[in-house]
Amino acid sequence: MAEDDDEDSKTEDPTEKKLRDALEKGNVPTSREAPLFATALGFYMYAVFFLPDAIVRLGQSLKDIFERPDQWYLGTAVDVVSLFTHLAWEIGAFVAPMMIIVILLGVSANVAQHMPYFVLDRIRPQLNRISLFAGWKRIFSTQGLVEFGKSIFKIVVISVIMVFALRSDYFAVIDTMFSDPQVIFVKFSEILNKMMIIIVLSTALLAAVDVFWTRYHWYEQLRMTKQEVKEEYRQAQGDPIVKARQRSIARDRARKRMIASVPRATLVITNPTHYAVALRYVREENEAPMVIAKGQDLVALKIREIAQENNIPIFEDPPLARSMFAQVSVDSVIPSIFYKAVAELVHRVYASKAPKRRIR
Repeated sequence: MAEDDDEDSKTEDPTEKKLRDALEKGNVPTSREAPLFATALGFYMYAVFFLPDAIVRLGQSLKDIFERPDQWYLGTAVDVVSLFTHLAWEIGAFVAPMMIIVILLGVSANVAQHMPYFVLDRIRPQLNRISLFAGWKRIFSTQGLVEFGKSIFKIVVISVIMVFALRSDYFAVIDTMFSDPQVIFVKFSEILNKMMIIIVLSTALLAAVDVFWTRYHWYEQLRMTKQEVKEEYRQAQGDPIVKARQRSIARDRARKRMIASVPRATLVITNPTHYAVALRYVREENEAPMVIAKGQDLVALKIREIAQENNIPIFEDPPLARSMFAQVSVDSVIPSIFYKAVAELVHRVYASKAPKRRIR
């Protein structure tokens, strides 16, 4: 009951990450009927393009053996080996093209569905694979019932169609058995072609349905609950609480560095209490004054306090302080629109530090 509820709660489509992880773990939608169709098609291609000539060659070899047995003297073990070697070569030449075609098409059917790659998890021993309970659940699952239905189709439906299609050839086959060996092979070749056409068409239909069903079932199995989607998003983007904490720590560190640089300031412009902007101007360092610290409320008070402790001139200019606080970031040179106002304050600072001349 709990598993059914869990399946019902999977209402969300799988994310790209869920699909990618499934593919990397070897969980891919693979149709078992596609290679079967490819194998049947390979047999049919062999029967059409290679079998007639191969039957003639094999029939001629067998005819020579049966009609002229005197040319095969079997007096010693070497003679027996020679005969069997001859038969093996003939049968190998008969079977080899079929094996090559079937293997190539079978491998191509699997590669067409997905590129093969080695996944260790798929071959790692797991106890649930030998569990009777887990095996029982797999047998009577939806996938197990689908596999059973496909087996019934292959056994019953194809057999029924084949019986009706080959019923007229029954007596012809019996008559052919008493004919020349070459005639036997030709007749069996014709019957085999009919059988292969039925099998190819049936397996093609079954493979087409199975490919769509396999992909649909695979996609449904990867569906996610709303909670799983949230957890995956949280993992991808990072925990909001942790990220907020990290941002807070980063701001604290930046604030400490900024406060530590206030003693290097040339002057401080204030609101007078809500804003404070610390500027540094040294002709050899920068072409224009630079904002080395700024703050609001408590931070502004801290900047004023440090400026007073280090005898840094403080100028109260609310419009200028608010504008510079909003428009200029820390460690940036002031824009040209503030040149005139700041130049006057810098001039007053340097003028106050200049030595006064004595009047004689």
